[in-house]
Amino acid sequence: MGNNGLSRRHFFYGGLLAGAVPGAGFGSVPSLKALGWKSPNEKLNIAAIGAGGRGAVDIAGCASENIVALADPDARSAEKTFKQYEKAPKYADFRKMLDREARNIDAVIIATPDHMHAMPAMWSMERGKHVFVEKPLTRTVWEARKLTEAAAKYKVATQMGNQGYSNDGARIAAEILWSGEIGNVTEVHAWTTRPIWPQGMTGIPKEEPVPPTLDWDLWLGMASMRPYTSGGVDSGKTKPGSFGGGFYQPFNWRGFFDFGCGPLGDMACHLLGAVNMALMLGAPTSVEVIKQEGKSSFAFPKKSVTVFEFPARRNMSPVKIYWYDAASGPMYRPEGIPESEPLIGGAGAFGRAPAMPGVRPGGGPPRAPGAVPGGAGTPGAPAGPGGQGRAPGRFGPGGFAGREGVVYVGDKGTITTDTYGASVRLLPESRHKDYKPPSELLTRSPGHYRDWIRACKGGEPACSNFSVAGPFTEWIVMGVIALHFEGKLEWDSARMRFTNNKEANKYVKPSFRKGWSFT
Repeated sequence: MGNNGLSRRHFFYGGLLAGAVPGAGFGSVPSLKALGWKSPNEKLNIAAIGAGGRGAVDIAGCASENIVALADPDARSAEKTFKQYEKAPKYADFRKMLDREARNIDAVIIATPDHMHAMPAMWSMERGKHVFVEKPLTRTVWEARKLTEAAAKYKVATQMGNQGYSNDGARIAAEILWSGEIGNVTEVHAWTTRPIWPQGMTGIPKEEPVPPTLDWDLWLGMASMRPYTSGGVDSGKTKPGSFGGGFYQPFNWRGFFDFGCGPLGDMACHLLGAVNMALMLGAPTSVEVIKQEGKSSFAFPKKSVTVFEFPARRNMSPVKIYWYDAASGPMYRPEGIPESEPLIGGAGAFGRAPAMPGVRPGGGPPRAPGAVPGGAGTPGAPAGPGGQGRAPGRFGPGGFAGREGVVYVGDKGTITTDTYGASVRLLPESRHKDYKPPSELLTRSPGHYRDWIRACKGGEPACSNFSVAGPFTEWIVMGVIALHFEGKLEWDSARMRFTNNKEANKYVKPSFRKGWSFT
């Protein structure tokens, strides 16, 4: 539905939508085919940096195109993908791949550990390649800002791998909110079961020989050199969630400050994507970790609660975003909603999540590699290690339904969504059952990978392109910085610095090991 057909209900916020939705729909711009982008019927030549783990899923999602080159320093992790694409040249070092194969590459998928997202993306964009980068887009604020600027400079198609941004549910939630159905939103509460990997460690196991299938120097990339250790076990035989997954890799790197972004980086880009869209959040004014348990000097804590404060935007009120990890159930229940009423999903919810590679039916969280039905993170299963017990008052869990979810708190009502911004529900049930969502205002996505592929060929920008994903990632990774400090960190986005803590500014930009260049 174009702007000319907007329902009167969408004027609840007065000038809120003025200039926010282009006449041709959400995310639309004039075609860029004149810049030499491909015909929609012509296949892209796609390379991948990171071919095992999540990279294999992303490659499968783009298998309608030509997969022409692969890079991964861990041959064991990438083995299946390497065999699947036998004719594609294989590299351990992505830099060599980009230098030698550039003429045969149109676009690049980047699915490395978080600390090595930004550099390969920059190298690719500098060479005129479109890029799909796994979430979180970067590990630091500075890197996110640089990628946003580079995408605009080089005029390439971009997408961050937070599939929830492509769900119909995220758009339905925004349309309901903009209609004024729940009034001004002043709080949002989001919780995740993550981590499903070890955190809060205080010691590092002894050094071990590097496996012959792993180039440890290349895997570390820009991060400082350190001895290799698997944690004392064969990392290929046991599931993640313990050191059996390998102390650092191939999976447990998410729990280390130098390599990952913890639960925030893993799941906030999903859970808070619809929130970012609906509330047009922009940059926060502050971030504060108000609770953490199991602190470590080099790893994320076992559990934490973080609060982001955002100023008034357009005609929207200031809002606080509460983030809870290591949850075993809902961490916020609106007053008056009985414990017997599920907060998240259920019959009649709007915008169910479509089936996606690596995602369980119904929009639930992806099952970790090696996990089994009924294991930690599966609805109906006992909480895993570090699970959240009942807290006093309204912050207690309410059963297994909604082990991950989001609650928008308005002064006239409440909306909830699931892990991927889908399963939109008004509370209480009596209000939801006869409710009819507003007419469509935002155009719908054809699917997360298809959205990016279409953009690469000259279509509309992908819904989570870097002009959206860059600023979004900036405030998500600010939550990582806040874990290092007590008290509120006040943020000046224009100057890209904290105004009340000089020490915190040391974490805004990463350091680069000798021999590694960002551009």
